[in-house]
Amino acid sequence: MDEFRRRVTLLKDGKESNGPVIYWMSRDQRAHDNYALLVAQHLAVKNNRPLGVVFNLVPDFLEATIRQYGFMLKALAEVEKELNAYNTPFFLLSGDPAKELPEFIKNNNASILVSDFDPLRIKRKWKKDVAEKIDIPFYETDAHNIVPCRYVSGKQEFAAYTIRPKIHRYLPEFLLEIPRLKKMKSPESFTSTLTDWDRAYKKLKINKDVKEVDWIKPGEQNALQALRSFLEYRFDEYTEDRNDPTKDAQSNLSPYLHFGQLSAQRIALEIKKFGGNPESEKAFLEELIVRRELSDNFCFYNREYDSFNGFPGWAKETLNLHKDDKREFVYTKEEFENAQTHEDLWNAAQNELLKTGKMHGYMRMYWAKKILEWTNTPQYALNVAIYLNDK
Repeated sequence: MDEFRRRVTLLKDGKESNGPVIYWMSRDQRAHDNYALLVAQHLAVKNNRPLGVVFNLVPDFLEATIRQYGFMLKALAEVEKELNAYNTPFFLLSGDPAKELPEFIKNNNASILVSDFDPLRIKRKWKKDVAEKIDIPFYETDAHNIVPCRYVSGKQEFAAYTIRPKIHRYLPEFLLEIPRLKKMKSPESFTSTLTDWDRAYKKLKINKDVKEVDWIKPGEQNALQALRSFLEYRFDEYTEDRNDPTKDAQSNLSPYLHFGQLSAQRIALEIKKFGGNPESEKAFLEELIVRRELSDNFCFYNREYDSFNGFPGWAKETLNLHKDDKREFVYTKEEFENAQTHEDLWNAAQNELLKTGKMHGYMRMYWAKKILEWTNTPQYALNVAIYLNDK
């Protein structure tokens, strides 16, 4: 386990049973290039125990719709199929993780629980609640960041320029080829039946009226194909064209990264091997590694990351200074959502989000700033931006 040690944190100590090792899959929804799954497999093989993967489906989550849930569930069906090929049973639970996970662990006499790292408050609370109800060792593994969040820094970093040298210092140690998943022995008593995905859909308590997107296909294999297409057809022009919303120059990999269907480390390794335009490589890896991992640092070390109180002091001071300024235009949440502002450019960006579920990266900055300009308070503007992004 030495090659994984710096990625692993013990959340709760406990006494092991002789039962299976369980990987609680959540943020990193893939069978391969997944350090959390690899750690769980290592512990299972080392102790000659079965390995199982559990995904706990929460029926509603942060106003997500069928667009997000559909993309996720289709990919999880692929994960189940792939894990079965490696003799690793997959279990889909549904409901409150604080209730479902401890019950599953007790019923299956599980020996060790492994989860993946997530900086969001709600995910950390789930883990805390689960930890309080189990008495076996509980490990968390950072499978999302190339340089583990806890390892790269022990505090909130001020900006990209402060975290960049720390990440670059450790990249040679972490940006290495990822070990392969091994085929387990056929489990004799610890098995699962195939998931009833139709039933899982019916249990969801979400908005199912929105249209699911069809321009992007979910799952690890489709993600790898999207990566290959980007490298072959758009990568060399990335550094020059990425900020032009009229050109098809972006990677379109962010949905796969968000749902953990593709490892950021795999992307970086493939880009390094590709040997394309050096300037494009530099620009893309800056976004993929430094900027993306800075966001994990911010959410992990700033407990108020999604509120006005989480802003830096200079931002709060400036916003408070101008909060009572008269706005020429003020819009409601519904007007924003339906792209009913006076500005065609903003409306076009919002309509892209409505129709495709994704907005051009360069336009998102302009989009968010205008929400701040056209609402009465900074906190309300932040709430609107979060609401629209979830939609």
